[in-house]
Formats: sequence, structure tokens, C-alpha cells
Amino acid sequence: MMPKVILQSELTCPECGHKKMETMPTDACQWFYECKQCQTLLKPKAGDCCVYCSYGSVPCPPIQLAPESKGKGDCCGA
Repeated sequence: MMPKVILQSELTCPECGHKKMETMPTDACQWFYECKQCQTLLKPKAGDCCVYCSYGSVPCPPIQLAPESKGKGDCCGA
């Protein structure tokens, strides 16, 4: 049985602290995200595969399904 994947994640801007609930893509990594408040362009932290793994309340779907991959290999449809 496949674990239930959560598709909603709350992104928090590291610059201004603004929080926004977003739906994560299931077919690709989201490498960039523009803060809706301060327009800072967020990029993944070193070692993370996407902005959801770096700034989200829930990691991206591929990491939820295979947490041991930590964004490497087949993560995010790569």
C-alpha cells in the first residue's frame, strides 16, 4: 500500500517571514519561488532538491515517498 502523499505545503519566506499555502507539483521539482510579499526569489538550500524541501512545512512528494533519497537520484521526476 502506497503512503498518502500530502500535496499542500506552507512556504515561509526566510527574508520577510511571509507564509503562503501552496500546492506542490507531482511531476517536477520547483526550484524557484517568488515570495508574494517581498518578491524575494527563493532557491533550494544546498543539499535540498526544491523550495518545498527547504522552506515548506511538508517536503515534496518524491521525498515523502522515499525520504532516504534526500533529493538525490530520481527525486522530482529527474
